[in-house]
Amino acid sequence: MINHHPKFELIQSFVNGDLPASMSAAITIHASLCPSCQSKISQLTEQVAEAVFENEGDSNTFIASTVIREVQSVSDQSSDDLDDFDFDDMINSITESSDIDVIQPVIDKTIEFKNISYDLPKPLNNIVIGKTAKIGNLSRARLMLDEDEIRTSLLHIAPGGSVPEHTHNGFELTVLLDGSFSDEKGHYEKGDFIMLDASHQHQPFSQEGCLCYTVANDSLHFTQGINKLLNPIGSFIY
Repeated sequence: MINHHPKFELIQSFVNGDLPASMSAAITIHASLCPSCQSKISQLTEQVAEAVFENEGDSNTFIASTVIREVQSVSDQSSDDLDDFDFDDMINSITESSDIDVIQPVIDKTIEFKNISYDLPKPLNNIVIGKTAKIGNLSRARLMLDEDEIRTSLLHIAPGGSVPEHTHNGFELTVLLDGSFSDEKGHYEKGDFIMLDASHQHQPFSQEGCLCYTVANDSLHFTQGINKLLNPIGSFIY
């Protein structure tokens, strides 16, 4: 059962088209698994569409009247040319082609970690995925979105694995794609949407293993005991 959702303000920014591609994909993935958030997105989208049409009503009327005047002007100035114009030839030239647009089938994308194959959400089908890097029980494949300091990855935690206790130098967004994990704040299942920042400190642990879609704009900062020695590779994990 999904218990963690994006805040309303984030959904609103998504509907308005104000989010980077990585975060938009995260909300799309979550909504595909969460009927409640999908309903909110649909309602907001309708409201935004209605507002846009209402605001553009006057301008559209002005544009339409301008176009009509221009057409009438051209018609008055070149009526002889219009009389000579062969509309049948124009229609025939449009319809004579027998080419048919072929819709390419959607091929579901998969990825393998630790000899386990995972089906990826459809929003990731057209995103290039880099090579997998491994460190202990953690594996990471970068998604090539070219968003400067924002890095998007598929992070796999093997069964019985964990990420050392850490905080975040920036924000960290996680959507759980498969499996489950727990930390000091609770337990997370497939579809959960978790947004953290520097005020959060946790140590994710996965008993059964899990696959996460992660977005972060800075490195992790390890905080406990000898784990502080891992700070130089914090940027590698993020």
